Amino acid sequence: MGYVLQAVIAGDELLRAAARGIPSARVVPLRMSLSLMPMTDEVFDAVTDGTAESALGFWKLPGGFERSLAQWSTTGPVAYVEADYFGGVGDQRAAVWADGALAVGPLDAPAKKCFSRAVSPISQALRQLGVRRSLGEDEFEAVGLDRHRNNDDWISSNAS
Repeated sequence: MGYVLQAVIAGDELLRAAARGIPSARVVPLRMSLSLMPMTDEVFDAVTDGTAESALGFWKLPGGFERSLAQWSTTGPVAYVEADYFGGVGDQRAAVWADGALAVGPLDAPAKKCFSRAVSPISQALRQLGVRRSLGEDEFEAVGLDRHRNNDDWISSNAS
């Protein structure tokens, strides 16, 4: 079974306020007062400025969207994360914006590269958002990113 995620993660209040300007955005609560906004095709189309793909090397970061992430980060840190795994092999990429600028990353873990879950790009980004893990888990599990396997599942989990 695979795992695919492309999302913005930030403090719940910050992300809900930012997403108000994006009609197609869905904000899903995580643990530790964080939320995620899946980067769906509709959100991508709503936030792209039409420029070529991001120079940061993400698969689904809309052109020009890093300016919005930087602006949002003036209120608190904001991460953009991507993961694509099948059968334990895949990629992760993450970046964090804080105080109006790119602060960390982009961090990546290429396919077939072994890394400790505690130092994975997404776990490192979550640490920058204040996530603290418990014994026997990483930050990814601590916030509950292991609850769903793709963006559609995240969205349907939050359907009213």
